[in-house]
Amino acid sequence: MKVLSVVGNRPQFVKSAPLSVALREAEIEEVVVHTGQHYDPELSQVFFDELRLEPPEYPLGMRTADPGAMQPAIAAPIRNEKPDAVLVLGDTNSTLAGARAAAEAGTPLAHVEAGLRSGDLEMPEEGTRIEVDATADLLFCPDERSARTLESEAVHGRIEVVGDVMLDACLTIAPVARDRSTALGRFGLVPRGYVLATIHREANVRADRLGRIVEGLNRIAEPVVFPAHPRTREALAGQKLASHVRVTEPLGYLDLAALASQAHVIVTDSGGLQKEAYWYGVPCVTARPSTEWADTVELGANTLVDDDPDRLAAAVAGAHMPADRPRLYGDGQAAKRIAEALCRFRAP
Repeated sequence: MKVLSVVGNRPQFVKSAPLSVALREAEIEEVVVHTGQHYDPELSQVFFDELRLEPPEYPLGMRTADPGAMQPAIAAPIRNEKPDAVLVLGDTNSTLAGARAAAEAGTPLAHVEAGLRSGDLEMPEEGTRIEVDATADLLFCPDERSARTLESEAVHGRIEVVGDVMLDACLTIAPVARDRSTALGRFGLVPRGYVLATIHREANVRADRLGRIVEGLNRIAEPVVFPAHPRTREALAGQKLASHVRVTEPLGYLDLAALASQAHVIVTDSGGLQKEAYWYGVPCVTARPSTEWADTVELGANTLVDDDPDRLAAAVAGAHMPADRPRLYGDGQAAKRIAEALCRFRAP
């Protein structure tokens, strides 16, 4: 069996590491298309280096987030390789372009992280999730909630609850990151004595929203380490940051995992980091009005503050993890289950 995987940004690189191993062990040939949606070296090539992934067979180097531009570039490898399935991950523009290219070619589509919904249709990612799930033939869900969502939408594809491949990666990589990374020492930090902040979503880098989020960060009593996506770093040029808020260049995945897993609190708008915070046992404060990872909020491990500086500062000051923290989103064997399901899908 041959699978063509489409990746393009930070979370997809992380998820692709355990997936590639599981596909190889299942004797599934994987052809990787790297769209180049994130083209900064710290957001792309570093993952292939640090996670020891094989170089992609098709490094497209698109340097764009436009799905319309990416779709024909992805279509060409699909025509060349004639895979049994196209595999897309998450909810990015690379995901959307890959799904559309597969539909155009008439190639079966498999979607990892299917069924997630924030309920906020103003988020571009929400529209992507809905469109991709509606066209996918195999839908790999992280939990039963996501499966129920897909059932309520009457999708045509086969629904499989497999867990979250990001957990597979975290269980493997976090201990390595803490051992190998020197980030805490470089920044003069002590475990549980700082806040990690990441803000990158398009809505949050507008000057008005970013200004309110920065105001909230400025009110935090502890040191704040703020690795900034290139788009965020450009937008921060017009903002006044307090001296305890340290903006850095984007970090390699091992450094980021080391900082995240040892922070006192994480402030983010990243869906992936909300989950990772929960798995690391670190309270999360999310600068969004909604989240697709609702369980973390319902359990009290994650607080939604939108862009309200008062709520952000108060949530960080009062952040704590629930005393009884149930397991969420699988057991670290999602990649293996995905590979097994792909093999079954091919069987007559």
